[in-house]
Amino acid sequence: MAVAAAVGGALAFVMLLVVGVYIVAGNLVNSVTTGSRGLAKGAVPAAYKPLVQQWGNLCPALSPALLAAQLYQESGWNPTVVSPADARGIAQFIPGTWATHGIDGNGDGKRDIWDPADAIPSAASYDCELAKYVKDVPGNVSDNMLAAYNAGAYRVIRSGGVPGISETQNYVKRIRSLEKSFAAPVRRLDPTRQAAGAIGFAQSKLGTPYLWGGNGTADQGGRFDCSGLTKAAYEKVGIGLPRVANDQYNAGAHPSRDQLLPGDLVFFSDDLTDSRAIRHVGIYVGGGYMIDAPRSGAVIRFDPVDTPDYFGATRVTEDGAKALPTAV
Repeated sequence: MAVAAAVGGALAFVMLLVVGVYIVAGNLVNSVTTGSRGLAKGAVPAAYKPLVQQWGNLCPALSPALLAAQLYQESGWNPTVVSPADARGIAQFIPGTWATHGIDGNGDGKRDIWDPADAIPSAASYDCELAKYVKDVPGNVSDNMLAAYNAGAYRVIRSGGVPGISETQNYVKRIRSLEKSFAAPVRRLDPTRQAAGAIGFAQSKLGTPYLWGGNGTADQGGRFDCSGLTKAAYEKVGIGLPRVANDQYNAGAHPSRDQLLPGDLVFFSDDLTDSRAIRHVGIYVGGGYMIDAPRSGAVIRFDPVDTPDYFGATRVTEDGAKALPTAV
């Protein structure tokens, strides 16, 4: 009986917090600014963070968060990837473009398309070069710079801004949305209106046995693993998330621990410097607790978030989720 009372009390507390999400959302809409020239904790792998921080400040049209978003969109931080168009490395340079715009970023006497210490500085240098080309074009100079990276500076100049090419328009929109995931927020973040529905779905699954790889389908007995649960919870409110936890981390901006609101995704890792190493995710419900599918042999339940492996949180947004590349 004591356990039942405790669970009932926790649920009542959660629902009060969820109601608070809507109240706060109504008060904060259009009044909060996000974004900065700093980087969110762990969003950029530690091996690349100094490069992104340094070279992301190369020119006013660029920022570390914008450069990080562009690199993530291009390669998902994979320095060995090759695209079907033969774009290579972490910055996805075509060999012909590299021949004219690649630089020796680390000063070792070589320009190596595969070396992030050359490729990341080269991406920043190329961005800033394009920004100079389009500086007199109407519109936002950073948007025009990204459009030039995708479609060429001539098309941007001729169009008087981001050209009416769907691929280029989507490229700019995705990276500007992803930028918010890589920036260290300078103020409190807006809550999302979908948070209560996501929590409601997760609550309805309390007590369901865990299943590795579980997506909640009928053939799986309605069971989930951790990221399968969070994915299904946000799908219930119309937001499509990637399947695995370390990709879900980039679906929005990152509130600090003292800014957590119900509905935020909370993440856990054995490497607190690298979001690509995230191994677990839950949905924050308030009071220092989350709903999660913890491991084999356990059930979906309430668990505390304040553990040594707590990595950080994401306030999921529809635009942030849509911006995520399909494969990283």
